Amino acid sequence: MKLTIKSALPDSSISQFVHSFWMLENKTGKDIPSTLLPNGMVDVTLMKMNSEKWEMLVRGIDTVPGRVTITAGTKMYSIGLKLLAVEYLLGDSVKDVLNIGKNISNDFWQFEADDMKSLKNFCNKATQKIKSVSTESIDSRKKKLFELIYSSHGSMTVKELSEKVYWSSRQINRYFNQQFGISLKAYCNILRFGTSFKHISEGKLFPEQNFTDQNHFIKEIKKYAGVTPKELSKNKDDRFIDITAIKTFPS
Repeated sequence: MKLTIKSALPDSSISQFVHSFWMLENKTGKDIPSTLLPNGMVDVTLMKMNSEKWEMLVRGIDTVPGRVTITAGTKMYSIGLKLLAVEYLLGDSVKDVLNIGKNISNDFWQFEADDMKSLKNFCNKATQKIKSVSTESIDSRKKKLFELIYSSHGSMTVKELSEKVYWSSRQINRYFNQQFGISLKAYCNILRFGTSFKHISEGKLFPEQNFTDQNHFIKEIKKYAGVTPKELSKNKDDRFIDITAIKTFPS
């Protein structure tokens, strides 16, 4: 592996907001070209390049593969947020950062130098800050909606979700477009694609999620990755950072 990558899962007290935590460091002495894949997460990242000061960024949902260069000396810590966190933690829409990132303030998180000494320290500080947010005001329909979306890995239809949370499809899609910049159906397709990373990284090149058939599976993988499942699985030169990173994911 060219990059140093570590991952961690959130504890149950914040799992409605957080998918995972990550640490990445490029100690190779070389710039490394890579490709980010759509994974259904909104990322809050602390990043430092060549011993410069830490910068905090938020990246919205990715809908297409994006080429990035991880420069030599880069170190970053990242929180992979679920969508409920956008409104209740970030307090703002991320539709303006679809497929891109932007700098944000450290005022809420209040990360300090000691918090960036290890992934454990980073997770502890992030968890502490997230726990400080009151969850009493969370809309019960939104809470239930996201529970269903994530538990089904994006396989439920918009109609099914609408009926189970007693919220019209039209209203749900208005909320999704205003908050995240995409429709509910588009998000579910991306989440289903992201859920397939683990299987593909293990060489399982057949659909394990709710794809219609093998052809549908291949078509969807090519749509979001730009390559076939087989090429994605090979991940030559660790080109696809999500496939490289998923192998570090706790079982």
